[in-house]
Order: sequence, then C-alpha cells, then structure tokens
Amino acid sequence: MTEEADDRFLDLRHEPDEPRRQFNRALRLRRLAKLERMGLAIEHAPGVWELSEHMEPTMREMGERGDIIRDMHKVLKADGMERDPLTFQIHDGPPETPIVGRVVDKYLSDELGENLTLVVDGIDGQTHHVAGIDPARVEDARIGSIVEIGPADTGQRPSDRSIAAIAEDGVYRPSRHLEQAKFEGRGPGGEYEEYVDAHVRRLEALRRAGIVERIDADHWRIPDDFESRAAAYDAGRNRQASVRVLSVFDLEKQIGADGATWLDRRLLSADASDLALAGFGQQVREAIDQRREHHIEQRDATRSRDGRIFYRRSLLVTLREREIARIGAEMAEGKGLPFRAATDGESVSGRFTGTAQLTSGKFAIVEKSHEFTLVPWRPVIDRQLGREVTGIVQGGSASWKIGRQNELSI
Repeated sequence: MTEEADDRFLDLRHEPDEPRRQFNRALRLRRLAKLERMGLAIEHAPGVWELSEHMEPTMREMGERGDIIRDMHKVLKADGMERDPLTFQIHDGPPETPIVGRVVDKYLSDELGENLTLVVDGIDGQTHHVAGIDPARVEDARIGSIVEIGPADTGQRPSDRSIAAIAEDGVYRPSRHLEQAKFEGRGPGGEYEEYVDAHVRRLEALRRAGIVERIDADHWRIPDDFESRAAAYDAGRNRQASVRVLSVFDLEKQIGADGATWLDRRLLSADASDLALAGFGQQVREAIDQRREHHIEQRDATRSRDGRIFYRRSLLVTLREREIARIGAEMAEGKGLPFRAATDGESVSGRFTGTAQLTSGKFAIVEKSHEFTLVPWRPVIDRQLGREVTGIVQGGSASWKIGRQNELSI
C-alpha cells in the first residue's frame, strides 16, 4: 500500500469498473479503516487517505512481536505447556518490577553473541520475553532453572556513600580515609591500603566521566550531588536487566533433594501471595506441598493433630550440611583425597580447582595436599582457577581473599 502512496497520500476515488480492481479497492479500504483505528492513517475526504510516517516502523515492530509470540507459543507447547497468549509479556528493556520464574527458552539475541534473550514462565501467571541480557549473568542457568530478572542495577554504591561521608568541604582525602579505616577496622582482612585504593579507583572512573576532579594525589573535589550523579552514571552504562539464578535445578529435582532448595526458602517464608493460581505459579504451589510431605517423610518436619507443620530447627543449615557431606564423600572417591567439611567461622585456604553445583548452591572446590573442602562460591574467585585462595566461611556464605586483592563492595 505504501508503494502506491504519493508522498504518503493515497487516492482511491477513481478506480476502473472492472470487478477485480473494485474488489482490490474494497480490500484496501478495509485495511485503511483498520489503520485509522490504530492511528496510522487519516481519511481527509471520501477515498483520500494520508498514511502516518510511523506506519512502516510500527507495522514492522508489530510483525516482529507477532513472530516472538509465535515462537513463545511453540517453545511452551514443545515442553508440554499451554499458556494463553494474552498472558505473554514482551519487555523492550529491563522489567520495572522483578520477574521470578522458570527458564523455558534461552538463545542469543544478536550475531555477535553479546546479548541473550530469556523466555521465563513466571510465578505471576505471565510468560515473559526479556532480551538484552548479559550472557555472563546467566551462565549457570539452563532450561528449567529458576531465575529472578529485575530492573537495571541503579542503586548507590557503598563506596560512593563512604566517599561522600569522608569528604570535608567538598574535598575527599584518601589519607584521611585510611586513618579512619584503621581506627574503625574497616579494611577487610586488615588490608586498609587496598580498601582505600579501591575507592580511589572508583574516583578515577568518575573523573573520566567528568563527575569529580583530581586536585592532587591526596585531594579530590567532590560535588554536592556526588552520590546522585555517580548513580546516574552507573545507570547510563548499565541498561541491562539484573539477573539472579535462584536455582539451577528445576522443580522436580528440588522436591526430593537432600539440600537446601529454593522451594525450601519459599516454604519457610509462608508467603504465597505472589504465586498465581494458574500456570507456573500454581505448579510452584503444588511443588511446595510435595516438598513439605518429603520433609515429613524424612523426619525433618512433623504434622500436629490440628494440621500445623513444625520444621526441624535450623532446617536450611541442616539440609545444606547434609548435602555437602554426601557430595563431598562422593567426590572423595573419585579424587582419592579425603573430604573435610568447613565449619562456620573457619578460614579455609588452598588451591581453587573447580566448582560443584549443589541444590544448596554453587560451591568452590579448595584442595590441599592432604584434603579438600567445599566452600560457598562467589564470582570474585572465578579468575583464580588453579591458584591459591583463602576464604572465611560465615553463615552459608564466604568472604574471599586473593593475595592482596580483597572482595570489596565497590
């Protein structure tokens, strides 16, 4: 139709009387009437139409969205799931509110392999299509994994708050920060210089962005709106959705697992208000019920006469320790090396030789010449594979130290 338009104007007043041309004219008039309802065409006089300059890109976008909907329906059907296309949500960017659900599709969004698209069957009863995701953030996620996709990370950094708090009369001094860090014991592992140097590196990045000014090595000029400008700078650079892999295992594997699962955390929270009564939300409700029965069978929970459920004290800790002990024993047979479980508060050191994915989470394998142990993994040690590392185990997590490079909240 656009090919017939003269500078976006289409004149259908004078058509030949032959039946085929009249039939085609009727079809075009019906099409134009639909475009008018969409705000993409205007009839200035009977048979004289003007097409919107946005018609082609709008129709192209609609075609692309139609392709996406068909692909979503196809992948869901292949997995034995039926979902109402009216529940499909196509996000043009990071979602405004967090989405929690099961990964049903994962594929590259561009030829360069720089971005991924995820299709997530949400606990909210909606099926979400989210493009432009950093592949590194979902490296562990596979089909069936439970993930949370949220807005782009735009929160203020702890380092920015520290810099603003230390600054006096709009001037930040690293030497002053070092004195205070030593006095308050804020340097992780006693590495106070490295702690302050990390703040200076942050200032160097913000200086290149024109936000702060370096007067000399010990004086930085900080604007009054420093924190808000620093947060805006991060937001401008990071327009990708934030992603957390809540469990690499699907619901079926979690129901009978001996570790601390995502289902357990849902079960103990006792809040099901965000679980829809249809779709994946209903499936999670059913899986939680089955997980509860599993705990009763394993004597990790009891049901009283009035129907109330009482769980073992420190259930998540017990489950995590139980799974670690089992996996450690299985790995010891293959390694020919004794396994020793790390205790809470213990400092563990050794060579980082790999990772193990448990239902309780991802763990780093740390080996010594005479034994090995499993320590909660964190991204900071990924580049240290094969090297010596030290970690302090605390409450199901670990604080890692690699040489002089400490993990800092920068």
